[in-house]
Amino acid sequence: MPMVTVSISPVQAAGIRDAVDSGGYASSSEVVREALRLWDAARKLGEYKDDILDGESHARSGRCVADMFADHEAVRRRSA
Repeated sequence: MPMVTVSISPVQAAGIRDAVDSGGYASSSEVVREALRLWDAARKLGEYKDDILDGESHARSGRCVADMFADHEAVRRRSA
C-alpha cells in the first residue's frame, strides 16, 4: 500500500488516538482510511447534487445515489 505523509492538527491527532485507544479501530491507519472512504462518498454525493442542480437528470447520467453507495460498499469490502 502506498505511503502518504500528511499534516493534521493536534486535536485531530488526539481524536485518532482516542479512536484507537477505545478499541473502535485497530490502528491510526484504519481510522484515516475510514475517514477517506467517508470523504470520498460525501464528495461523490456532492457531485450528484451538483449534477441535479445543473439540470443533469439521473436518466441522462445513467447513475443514481444507490449506485454511488453500492460503489462505496464494494470499495469498503475490498479494502477490509
